[in-house]
Amino acid sequence: MSSPSSRRSRAGATLDGEPELVGDPNLPPTSLTPEQDAKESRWTLPKIILWAAIALLGAVAWTMLAIVRGETVNAIWFVFAAVCTYLIGYRFYSKVIERYITRPNDRRATPAEVKQDGKDFVPTDRRILYGHHFAAIAGAGPLVGPVLAAQMGYLPGTIWIIVGVVLAGAVQDYTVLFFSMRRGGRTIGQMARQELGRIGGSAAIIAALLIMIIIVAILALVVVNALGESPWGVFSVAMTIPIALFMGVYLRFLRPGKVTEVSIIGFVLLMGAIIGGGWVAGTEWGAAMFHLDREVIAWGIIVYGFIAAILPVWLLLAPRDYLSTFMKIGVIVMLAGAIVIVRPEISVPAVTVFGENGLGPVFAGPLFPFLFVTIACGALSGFHALISSGTTPKLIEKERQTRFIGYGGMLMESFVAIMALVAAISIDQGIYFAMNASAASTGGTVEGAVAFVNSLGLTGVNITPEILTGTAQAVGEPSIVSRTGGAPTLALGLAHIMQQALGGQALMAFWYHFAIMFEALFILTAVDAGTRVARFMLQDTIGAWFPKFRDVSWRPGVWTCTAIMVAGWGYILILGVTDPLGGINTFFPLFGIANQLLAAIALAVVMAIVAKRGKNYLRWLWIVALPLAFTAVVTITASMYKIFSPVPAIGYWANNVKYREALASGDTSLGETAVLEAVIRNTAVQGTLSIIFVVLAIIVMIVAVLVTIKAIRNGGGENTEDEPVASQRYAPAGFIPTKAERELEKEWEPILADERRTSAH
Repeated sequence: MSSPSSRRSRAGATLDGEPELVGDPNLPPTSLTPEQDAKESRWTLPKIILWAAIALLGAVAWTMLAIVRGETVNAIWFVFAAVCTYLIGYRFYSKVIERYITRPNDRRATPAEVKQDGKDFVPTDRRILYGHHFAAIAGAGPLVGPVLAAQMGYLPGTIWIIVGVVLAGAVQDYTVLFFSMRRGGRTIGQMARQELGRIGGSAAIIAALLIMIIIVAILALVVVNALGESPWGVFSVAMTIPIALFMGVYLRFLRPGKVTEVSIIGFVLLMGAIIGGGWVAGTEWGAAMFHLDREVIAWGIIVYGFIAAILPVWLLLAPRDYLSTFMKIGVIVMLAGAIVIVRPEISVPAVTVFGENGLGPVFAGPLFPFLFVTIACGALSGFHALISSGTTPKLIEKERQTRFIGYGGMLMESFVAIMALVAAISIDQGIYFAMNASAASTGGTVEGAVAFVNSLGLTGVNITPEILTGTAQAVGEPSIVSRTGGAPTLALGLAHIMQQALGGQALMAFWYHFAIMFEALFILTAVDAGTRVARFMLQDTIGAWFPKFRDVSWRPGVWTCTAIMVAGWGYILILGVTDPLGGINTFFPLFGIANQLLAAIALAVVMAIVAKRGKNYLRWLWIVALPLAFTAVVTITASMYKIFSPVPAIGYWANNVKYREALASGDTSLGETAVLEAVIRNTAVQGTLSIIFVVLAIIVMIVAVLVTIKAIRNGGGENTEDEPVASQRYAPAGFIPTKAERELEKEWEPILADERRTSAH
């Protein structure tokens, strides 16, 4: 590693200060001046009053949730607590990170500008890129995790989702995105290899590849469960593909740069696909054509994942994710508005008996650490580090946009998670447990579910067969018993709230199926982006031995690596669909722990990078080290529980031994021979992967700590950033341009219009 005095970039400046970059004198400025920035951020009396009001409202909301809670709590306080905390976190905490850790420089060209190839490196409008990034990171996690964790009560999950995202999740997403962008859009595995050396880098790459396969498989499995035997959902989701292709061609060739125009067209077409889905599902031919078996849908997703990962990013991936973002953010904001209007009272305790004893019927394990790995996406998610170092850094137009896209995108996902939690706890507790208890517990029947739920001994819960059958009829389903996986529960909660605000009981079934379709669309966007990122990671890895594979435009390498990764997650997906015991309940605990271990790896890499940047960065190192330390403790503790716990409901190997003994003795009380063998196989796979994941993560964290200590002692470390290049384009930093940004944007508009016409030609 270089000494501090030799830590100079090829432009001749240390990492502690940005190099002087001289742009084209014939072009307008590529960034605002420091004086313009200072003027825009100057405090005024109206601003002070506004932020004081936001802080006061947030404080009142948190007080109502955490302190002044009675037998019930009004759901509006969840909305106010979340929104106020997000606004304060984005305005102040993310600004601290931008000012003292990332220090973006808009005079410096991004990889999208330097390496523009029309396929993977494409300067993309920040609004479309925000949509792509948000859609890619917001998969099943923020929908499923909070619903499952609702069995422990509302308060622990609420605190973790809201506070965790501000201090951990958004910090990871923002910093990984920025540092990957500074390194040519390299993946987290490749950054680990460069920053941590051969041992730490190899461990990070292996862990990231294996975890990525598990994560994408789980995301796809949730989509299959949501779309299975649902003609409405299958038609509507399928129609988003040709709509996205049209948007990509429209924006690239027909009307370059007309983002607002194509957004309106896309929104109208999307609404038409949703409404048309209901009509098609009601016809005889539509029901026959789109009423698909789960295994058929699984194979369709596998084929789609392969195609989406090899097509140019502007053609399908970015416009489809942007399109689905309309749906996602629109539905979540609509749900939040309905909560404010309806003001439902939540009767679920702040902490339930299952949060205290760790023996819940939905999943077993103590509140610490299992709440923090069950609610993964929404608070902190390692999968996001793969997206933030995968597709997004290759599409960023300007460096300052990383805060809006990285930190801001994660805050929106956290809001999705809070709305999912509120939806889950707004329905009757008896119905909640009847839906989320496994078929083994309820027997899959109404009578069995009634007996099981009433045997839990919950205060105020006395479910009847009429309640379950009536609820199923209201949403147009034959049964709601043991509809595990989170998606049906969220759909029921959303329908329960929305019908009170709009449409009444007559539209209950509409809102339920609308929510099911919305969730499938929501999650599928993470599958296509995840597959593309997995391909980048594998190309990086193979490129260590065969450098040609690192060329992301080399078609043989693209097709080969895509096929390998799709085959990996596709195998687990088919297993989850065809094996009754290999589905969401079996793999989600592994998904949660693996996901958080990957977050620990990403934060460890970021910590090493920040320490290497020099002495001026060390006083702010705690911003990364704090969430890393917490995540490390949580994930390692959870892994130890799953590996060593003697309780079969918690420990993989304990459960494996229990079923092996039953098989050897001929005991069929736990199931037939095929069932016993399936459990033995699945628990062995899960237990083995848990050991591999935690060992690799510990290796990465130890190496990162050693590298960080060395950098602190040396006053810095080696600069692995790409050579700075002067930018020759401009774009605003946030969603809504400031006055100064609008004025500079007008100067650039004729130049960028010429560029778009040339690109289209």
